[in-house]
Amino acid sequence: MATSEFVPQPARYAVFVDAGYLYAASGALLLGCSSRREYRVAAEKLIKALTSRAADDMHGELLRLYWFDAAPKRQPTVDQRVIANQPLVKLRLGNLNAQGQQKGVDAQLRADLEALARHRAITDAVLLAGDEDMLPAVEAAQRYGVRVHLWGVEPTHGSNQAEWLVWESDTVTVLPSDFLRPYFTKAKVVVPSAGSPAAAAAIREAAAAAANHRTPVPSPAQVFAGRAPAPKPAPAAAAVRSPAVTPATVAASLHAAATSLADARLGPDRDHMLEIGEHVAQKWIFERGRDNIRDLLPGPTLPQVIDKELLIEAEKELGSSLRPYQEARTWLRDGFWERVYREFGIGIGTSD
Repeated sequence: MATSEFVPQPARYAVFVDAGYLYAASGALLLGCSSRREYRVAAEKLIKALTSRAADDMHGELLRLYWFDAAPKRQPTVDQRVIANQPLVKLRLGNLNAQGQQKGVDAQLRADLEALARHRAITDAVLLAGDEDMLPAVEAAQRYGVRVHLWGVEPTHGSNQAEWLVWESDTVTVLPSDFLRPYFTKAKVVVPSAGSPAAAAAIREAAAAAANHRTPVPSPAQVFAGRAPAPKPAPAAAAVRSPAVTPATVAASLHAAATSLADARLGPDRDHMLEIGEHVAQKWIFERGRDNIRDLLPGPTLPQVIDKELLIEAEKELGSSLRPYQEARTWLRDGFWERVYREFGIGIGTSD
């Protein structure tokens, strides 16, 4: 008696996210916004919430989450680079044209979903989307026996998903506003103006201190964070004059100071690091576009993934590692931000 060649597959699912739909529907629902520029998304936390929700709803193990989005000339934005760095996440980028239209996203989603279904890599697919263009992907997967579970964002009114897409899916789930709200916030770019009291006071204090040789001139990062640099400890010579200091402690202090100066000489030069930081910023503005770099504002803290890229670029320019030199890495970031602030006409104010 002939036996069937079909071997039941273990339950396994993948999550397919149309980021354009997710962001647009959530922005409208939660913040009344129609453009991504109007809000910020905690993408890492959102992805974790989505995978956790899928784990609760589905049986079996997660293969991976596919994130479909678009970018001009397929050059990933800051947020997209952070997303691509997440475990079990696959970033797929289409092109975003000058009219703001996504090209190639639907085709990539269909190709991935159909390929996984054909090779029996999954038994179920969670599809977070709303466009009717996703319908061929659903039908293709179902022909190979995959169950498609459609997820949508709670609509502001009526429905924000194509009717045929809803009909063809095996199950339909609506993500409520309370689930999405923690990950979407209105965009805020707060930069001290040239005449703002905070910026002017910080710069006047720093200038006076520099004149008295007490503290260095503040970096852009320090000014924009609204704080002046912390004063350095008193030099060893002052300690010698103190009656409470013994010859042994004086010798130890002098030795420590000499060692510190020697270590500093071994590290990269400050001006060179500022120059490299500016060079990398200029390169990224040209290659990745102003819109991409604008997403980093107001600074001065870079996302971990982007900060790592900056360090790698600088080490290529320098021809050596910067990891032992924390101060050099700070100078590198200062140079980077100086160029970015200049590009967008952001000043740090001038003293009267």
